[in-house]
Amino acid sequence: MTEKCAVVLAGGKAERFQTSGRPWIDKALAKVQGKPMLIHIIESLASAVEDIVICVNNEARKRKYAKVLRDFSVKKDGYIRIVKDVKIPSISGPAVAIATGLKATNADYCIVVPCDTPFIQSAVVDYLFNAVKDASIAIPIHADGSVETLIFACERKRTAEVSETLCWLGRDRPDDFLRGLPKVKFISTISEIRDLDPEFKSFININFQEDLTELQTRVSTDGPIKNSIQVELGSPKDSDLEILKETAKSCCLDRKSADALKDFSALSEVFEKERFYFWTGICREKEGTIIQECLKTQKNTQEMAELREKGWKAFLKAADSYALEAEFFAQRQIHLLARRAREDEAWCRKHATRY
Repeated sequence: MTEKCAVVLAGGKAERFQTSGRPWIDKALAKVQGKPMLIHIIESLASAVEDIVICVNNEARKRKYAKVLRDFSVKKDGYIRIVKDVKIPSISGPAVAIATGLKATNADYCIVVPCDTPFIQSAVVDYLFNAVKDASIAIPIHADGSVETLIFACERKRTAEVSETLCWLGRDRPDDFLRGLPKVKFISTISEIRDLDPEFKSFININFQEDLTELQTRVSTDGPIKNSIQVELGSPKDSDLEILKETAKSCCLDRKSADALKDFSALSEVFEKERFYFWTGICREKEGTIIQECLKTQKNTQEMAELREKGWKAFLKAADSYALEAEFFAQRQIHLLARRAREDEAWCRKHATRY
């Protein structure tokens, strides 16, 4: 069985990289120092992993990348595979690509990297792999509290299940994975990674065409986060996570809202007892949105009144759960995730007022 795999995200639209009025450019194939970024990434990762999975969003890209690999005579003792993102209704982007890549390998651990970080250092990759051995995910955090949400090492099996479930729930932000996994290590770039990568080349990110020549790292050394942070959040049992995923699927594909409402409500109560604030918030939020849809076709006045009360309460409970989650992260200076939780809280309180 493969121990380590790299998942390379290369299916984005690269909108910021484009020039108005000119043909679209595939950022992964843009050249830096004479080679496409995709080739730089693969060469950097090859010594650290046994398996590389490149995630793309369509067949044309898959064929194009395969040709580029041949043209540059890229070889690896294990495997380099190009896979097309799975189709999930109403959602696309890096969250789906991550779920696709993690499901495409049987490795114990994975490193996830975007195609636009061409100078990621193998020493940093190795360090993240070592850090994740007693955690669910290990992810760099900078001094200013910003988090590298698309560069992380993870325990593959659990992260794959969580990421796929969140995608079916319509959650398209990769930082949600951090909120849903049981044990997260935020690895300080200042205290732990700087010795391995003094110039922080691993965090040179190409977003605009001018970045191809400027090659500026995005690491800030100013800020309060000087040491790594570890948080233990807890997470649903495998059986509950499976029920949640299948319930979310049924909402997307079969529209069985009555059954889904019961499942989300039952899971909410389980998660509330376990103090899984993020998962409770999601399930209560889903209760509220399903009830909103049911009200559109409900004609009975008494039943409408009862549904409105249930929907209002569901959204408020969701908001309260997200508020508790935000407080948890704020106390630990994980400001990105605290902000995300507050955004979800605000959305739910807004929808509660509509009842």
